[in-house]
Amino acid sequence: MLIQSHIVDLPTPSGVMRTYVHRPAGEGAYPAILFYSEIFQQTGPIERSAKIMAGHGYVVLVPEVFHELNPIGTVLAYDDAGRDKGNADKAAKAVTAYDADNAAMIAWLDQQAFCNGQIGAMGFCLGGHLAFRAALQPQVKATACFYATDLHSQVIPNPPGQHSMERLADIGGELLMIWGKRDPHIPAEGRARVYAQLSAADLRFTWHEFNGQHAFMRDEGERYDPELALLGYQLALGLLRRALR
Repeated sequence: MLIQSHIVDLPTPSGVMRTYVHRPAGEGAYPAILFYSEIFQQTGPIERSAKIMAGHGYVVLVPEVFHELNPIGTVLAYDDAGRDKGNADKAAKAVTAYDADNAAMIAWLDQQAFCNGQIGAMGFCLGGHLAFRAALQPQVKATACFYATDLHSQVIPNPPGQHSMERLADIGGELLMIWGKRDPHIPAEGRARVYAQLSAADLRFTWHEFNGQHAFMRDEGERYDPELALLGYQLALGLLRRALR
């Protein structure tokens, strides 16, 4: 499917949020995916991943997750400086601020003729957590979380009672949780804790642990695993097709 890309700057309570839109080029109304990047914002690998999903018939929105902390258009490099800046931004933004970002994107989609009102979410690393956070929105019917960081920890600032794992009762859609067993950022005991909490909450979720490293979906760098990446896309597309079409 041919796609087109454009930019929209959305107002949020904490300032303008640049959002990259990738969607089918043909006429018609399509389901949407709120698509969340790593701490580096929309890098080349994130843009390519978003376009892959758009090419399967989805309106894909990629927000600048740290829009209130950086100039519009900021992309951090996959190096030590970029990692340090991204982690500092992650530690500076409260998890509840992402709720307003999600609401802004959903409100904008409601006004677009090319969106049919069916909404899912997907993300990698920090974005896996933010996709999980988006699942708290009642409009989000399916969510694919790839190696979601900090669900098992308290790194992201959380007001009392607002940690994402403390709000499982607000998740109404289906979850797809994908992990790498060789991921040092989310150890086995952390994954086990998340699994136990999702099970206790009786949520609808599918769980996959692959023999991959952190960021095995990123098509840049030595941790990229093309075979696992293809499988990951297939699993996400299967979930979204079942839930949104």
